[in-house]
Amino acid sequence: MKTAPLVLIIDDERKLVRSLEFALKGAGIDARGAFDGESGLKLAAEIDPDAVLLDLRLPEVSGMEVLAALKAARPDLPVIMISAHGDTRAAVQCVKAGASDYLTKPFDLDELVHLIESTVKRRRIDQEVAYRRGLTASEAVIVGEHPATQRLREQVARVAASSARTILLLGASGTGKAVVARAIHQESERRAGPFVEVNCASLPEPLLEAELFGAEKGAYTGAHQRRVGLVALADGGTLFLDEIGELAPPLQAKLLSFLENRTYRPLGSAREAAADVRVVAATNRDLAAEVRAGRYREDLYYRLNVVPMELPALQDRGEDVFLLAAHFAERFAREEGCAPVKLGEAARRLFRAYPWPGERAGTAQPDGAAHHSPSRPDHRALAPPPGDETLRSGRSGGRSPRLARAPGGGRARLAAGSAGPGPGPEGPRCPVAGHLPPRPQAAAQAPQGGLSGNRSASRPLERKALKGPGASFGATG
Repeated sequence: MKTAPLVLIIDDERKLVRSLEFALKGAGIDARGAFDGESGLKLAAEIDPDAVLLDLRLPEVSGMEVLAALKAARPDLPVIMISAHGDTRAAVQCVKAGASDYLTKPFDLDELVHLIESTVKRRRIDQEVAYRRGLTASEAVIVGEHPATQRLREQVARVAASSARTILLLGASGTGKAVVARAIHQESERRAGPFVEVNCASLPEPLLEAELFGAEKGAYTGAHQRRVGLVALADGGTLFLDEIGELAPPLQAKLLSFLENRTYRPLGSAREAAADVRVVAATNRDLAAEVRAGRYREDLYYRLNVVPMELPALQDRGEDVFLLAAHFAERFAREEGCAPVKLGEAARRLFRAYPWPGERAGTAQPDGAAHHSPSRPDHRALAPPPGDETLRSGRSGGRSPRLARAPGGGRARLAAGSAGPGPGPEGPRCPVAGHLPPRPQAAAQAPQGGLSGNRSASRPLERKALKGPGASFGATG
């Protein structure tokens, strides 16, 4: 159930404030009132409102002074100015000072409710966008100090600052191509724009075309409404096409056309659209070999291969594996609310000898060893479980070592000492593999539809129209 918006009303007309509190509550909006600027500022700090209705003419502290104080404390807080004086110049000054809108008394209740709902909804969308961009920034950290990693960082900085609009990332699965793509976006002039990611192997051809380029209503079975494509959503930002080597031949031709002139035609549409996007493509395939075998278009390959970047394998990055393990141990411990574990010397020897067939992904799985090992109060180091020859030999049946499964069906423990989960002096211990069923994969990533999906329009409020003297507020102010 959606939380009701909380609105703070600051006005010296007590009857108006009480009437608005009652009327807004009937419309599904929680409201609190203050009768002067000083008490209004104090109440705003206490209740953290979603929006503020602020009278321009207040005794002692003026409405403009209160507005300045509110915006200084919380720049993102929407403030709607209200006044009994229809002064256009005052309205302009309020908007320049940071007010989101301006109403003149008397005002209609329906108009006010609609303004509050749209203002709060817009603010929540802005907060979600800022949050997701923050997640993208935090996931764009290239961990490691090996010379190969340092060269990769330098290359990312050069490519991000360049005018290149098509970049091709090459490397084995798990080498961190998605991290590098985000890093390029974050270090470029497009960082304020969207970062849109799509896995080309995750959807069948017809759905992938609609996902990328959009579709008109009725363009295919089940297309009950117009669909905005990810290319359009990435306008002004970066479009990351992962697993580009899996693209079907018909879509290869359409992508080639888009890369050549940055225009496209949505599915079922007769009109072309344009999008200003930087395309970062990634693959673990040898596209040149695919071209020679006739499975990939040669012209598309050359269009993609404008700025190729070869990512180093984890086994070629020396001590970086320990920095990555520490990075993910800290991240998973923060998610679980427990103290991070440390690697013991035996575990370090194991990590050095292991070939890492799953590359970086083998160290980063949420259900992996670092995630399920207990956090010990004395910070004892992790060591391989005694007698686990699978881990010691560096073989896990062809799979990346999340770790090898224990005989009981749970994960083998990469820990020494007590195994029981329980609170410690530095926080609760992490769950232990074999004692708890594997956690479901955390829903950290947005669905491939990006902002084009999961849009839940707010349900219109059911309210009776007010007639007569109560239909408007502030008429006597």
